[in-house]
Amino acid sequence: MNLEKVVFGFFVLLAATLNFGYVIGDISNPALHNVYELYAAVAVNIIATILKFGDRTQIGAVQLATSLVASIQLIIATLVWIWASYVDVGGLTPQHMASVVSIAAGALLANVVSVVLLVVETVSYRRR
Repeated sequence: MNLEKVVFGFFVLLAATLNFGYVIGDISNPALHNVYELYAAVAVNIIATILKFGDRTQIGAVQLATSLVASIQLIIATLVWIWASYVDVGGLTPQHMASVVSIAAGALLANVVSVVLLVVETVSYRRR
């Protein structure tokens, strides 16, 4: 068993599950979307992105791309939440929350693609 592959797979799956946990629920209800879960999704996605650097294969390049997309979208969702909560006079409205969750849902799609690629790579792996 390769510990590096275990850690890599762990962070890829954790990024996807945290992202899914954040997105699930009524899109415009802030009570159903925990800000700390969003922050955890951002942090874990960034760690997963860092772990994907150095893989020189084509599938590794696509995985890095999906991870970069997910991280950037989650950072944008976090910035929208911060802006709505602390800068906008109206505060965090259902419209702001819908935007945050929609952007995070895009990141979830990128994370799902990353998990699918991980499974495909694992299934196609041959012992040498």
